Amino acid sequence: MDDLEKAIHLCYEPSAADSALRAQAMTFCDRLKADPSALIHLCLDRLQRSPLVLVQFWCLQALHDVILLRYASIPPADLSLLRPALLSLASDRPLPAASPHFLRNKLAQALAALIRLEYPASSLPDPFLCVLPCLPAADPSAIDMFARFLAALDEDLLSLDYPRSPEEAAAAAQVKDTMRQQCVPQIARHWFDVLSLYHSSDPSLAAFALDTMRRYITWIDIGLVANDAFVPLFFGLILAPGSTDQLRAASGSCILAIILKRMDHRQKMTLLYSLPLSKVFANPDLVQKVPALVTGYAAEALECYKKLGSADVDGYSPLNLLEEALPSVLYVMQESEEMESSNVVDFLSDYVITMKFPSEKHAMYLRQILEAIRVQILYDPIYRNNLDIPDKIGKDEEDQMADHRKELLTLFSSICRITPSVTQLFVRNLVITALSSSESSSVEDVEALLTLFYRLGETVREEAMKTGSGLLGELVQMLLSARFPCHNHRLVALIYLETVSRFMKFVQHNPQYISHVLAVFLDERGIRHPNLNVSRRASYLFMRTVKLLKARLVPYLDLILQGLHDIVSQFTNSDWTTKDLKFPGSEDGSQTFEAIGLLIGMEDVSPEKQSEFLTALLDSLYQKLKGLLSDAKEHGLEESSAKVSTIQQIIMALNALSKTLSVVLEILLSCPDIRAMRNKITSFFHRMVEILGASILPFLPALLKHLLVKSEPEDMVEFLVLANQLISKFSTSLESILEDIFLAIASRLIEILPKDAFSAAPGCITEEVRELQDLQRTLFTFLHVMANHNLSSVFIAPSCRGCLDVIIQLLLITACSHKDILLRKMCVQIFVKLIKDWCTNYNGGDVVPGFRSFIIENFSTNCCLYSVLDNSFNFHDANTTNDVKDLKPFYHQLIENLRLQQNGSLVFR
Repeated sequence: MDDLEKAIHLCYEPSAADSALRAQAMTFCDRLKADPSALIHLCLDRLQRSPLVLVQFWCLQALHDVILLRYASIPPADLSLLRPALLSLASDRPLPAASPHFLRNKLAQALAALIRLEYPASSLPDPFLCVLPCLPAADPSAIDMFARFLAALDEDLLSLDYPRSPEEAAAAAQVKDTMRQQCVPQIARHWFDVLSLYHSSDPSLAAFALDTMRRYITWIDIGLVANDAFVPLFFGLILAPGSTDQLRAASGSCILAIILKRMDHRQKMTLLYSLPLSKVFANPDLVQKVPALVTGYAAEALECYKKLGSADVDGYSPLNLLEEALPSVLYVMQESEEMESSNVVDFLSDYVITMKFPSEKHAMYLRQILEAIRVQILYDPIYRNNLDIPDKIGKDEEDQMADHRKELLTLFSSICRITPSVTQLFVRNLVITALSSSESSSVEDVEALLTLFYRLGETVREEAMKTGSGLLGELVQMLLSARFPCHNHRLVALIYLETVSRFMKFVQHNPQYISHVLAVFLDERGIRHPNLNVSRRASYLFMRTVKLLKARLVPYLDLILQGLHDIVSQFTNSDWTTKDLKFPGSEDGSQTFEAIGLLIGMEDVSPEKQSEFLTALLDSLYQKLKGLLSDAKEHGLEESSAKVSTIQQIIMALNALSKTLSVVLEILLSCPDIRAMRNKITSFFHRMVEILGASILPFLPALLKHLLVKSEPEDMVEFLVLANQLISKFSTSLESILEDIFLAIASRLIEILPKDAFSAAPGCITEEVRELQDLQRTLFTFLHVMANHNLSSVFIAPSCRGCLDVIIQLLLITACSHKDILLRKMCVQIFVKLIKDWCTNYNGGDVVPGFRSFIIENFSTNCCLYSVLDNSFNFHDANTTNDVKDLKPFYHQLIENLRLQQNGSLVFR
């Protein structure tokens, strides 16, 4: 090997040398590419002389790059040399027959790139006829090369399946027009000869020619292929017993390309009738070999039906064509592995929408479509155990099936809406079969049945759901009483519960079924299911059911609470640190207690009954909690311990029951340092504020004082949010409580928040700074809520006067210079309210001595004048202008208040 060959070898074989030597080789090769003229001569010479495949590939790649990237810089003399050389390599002086495919593909790409730039404008002779093999004398390698050349040109320029610029589309149209005039008939004859000569001796070569032909059928004259020569040849290749699957599929793709060509619908009808597809439809094995052809034929027949109607047109009936093809399409859907790629679901969706009022015959087809959908959505039994656990394999299979089912279930929903009677009868028969043949009903069959049942419920109109029209009432009764032998499987149990919940509107209007619903949720099909995923989901769905049925459940209250008594004990005795009990989201079983709380808290239940039920339910919770707290006082608690997790779950249960404030306070007193516990307790009291109303007030002083202990910024945000809720709910009823704790709140906030403004420099906004900024915003919201709920008197109460000056100065600085315009507005509004509250006497006698002077001398000038003139206000900036407009009404209101306070003063004349 000479230096060039060695360098190319090193470039393509990284393991042949170290990285430094390989870098030198790449640099050497790159230098040779600097001069296009010299590179062309070098490459053409090496292509003739070098037997090394890697050298030949490098030369073809270099020529391809020169044509694509530097065509304008190639001298005309070199182009005159390059054109015939590439054509010769593809025809009379071809690459060796044993050349690898990637080498032939690269030659085809280089020649296609040259034709894209020069054909038909240049003086280049017709390149297609130059490289067209002369049959029967041509070597198979020449036929292969020609097919690759046509495929490369299609991908590079002609095909509309790729995004094209307007210039590329115009160039493609010009090439197609010229080819139609000069060489397409000869190319079509070449295809026919190749298929005739090689379909038996070299099926792969014939299939390759067919694939190339398919690409060009879309735009050449249909008469060249839809004729008495090609059509019998195509179908002969499909129907012949000895044909390969590859040859059948390639022939089918060419027939489909003919069918899909645009034309008048009457002409399309004539074309469809001329094709002997009935011979394919009669053989199920052949239908599986050409699924796309079967579906495409049916789709075109449906288009003709939509345009021409069911009446005969020139002796042809679109409906007959459609009915002839439908059984084969359904067979493809049920049996073919290529169901998705052959667009069967798209066609059937179009068919269902078109046949809005189906005849009995088409209703039969709809039933067959329903059965095909059922078969397609079945899980593979091989994954049964994986799906029950579920492990990683099971979860992946579940995700894949969810994607696979999307279009199929959409099709099912369309049939439900168009012919509800057909789908209801279909589902009813499935349920009867599953219940009557309990031994043969598999997990997969029952899960698919219930999935379709659920989808049926999604499509039922509200009025039909209320009345149970058609078979709906019978279906719901069968569903509620069903006990499938495979009910223990997670998938079956989950979809069963979801389906029952889907039809709860029907139960709401038909209360005779309530006892059946309660049995579903309270027995082993629901909350008592052995799989924890199922029992937790059942708990959540039961809570939703209680919310919907509400007072209708009061007669069953004793039955419900007796049925759930052991669930309460089980809940408190579980080890919540184990992996099996950790669930994403909020489905942890506590919804059972929320359901109980909703039931007990209804007005229809007497206070005596409420007390009786709560005592029975809370006894086990309280005893468990009492033991944990006693142990905590003796041995202490670690935040990640099992005991803490159990206490947290008990809090959530108490939260759901909504009646146990003193118990929760006892927990807070015992575990004040565990943040997760504090958060759950705060959440609990948020809920209690809305549920219990003013009866919560006696518990607030102790709660708020203990929540302030050792509170970090994040804790203070939660505290202030709770305080805002309390103020909004109870207003002045909270005055004495706030007077007692406001100084502690303000002192803690002054201690935490920085004295200076937050830096906006890059890298300064850390997570800690974000927490402090969030706390600052929450603080001003808290002061704003106090001022606007008539609690400004708290600021000046004797126990709070010590922090008044600091609060007022903080409000002033923020109102004048804070970067957040919303906070400025908020502080201005607070001052407006304070002026109204503290300067009501226009002739003096201020509630807060010196406050009126402070407003006039400091606030009005600094906030209303100087802050607006500050450099931070760029009036050329649209956002700043809008900010000033937003502040304007607050300033107007403020100045009007001050004018009333200072009537006759020089400042406001």
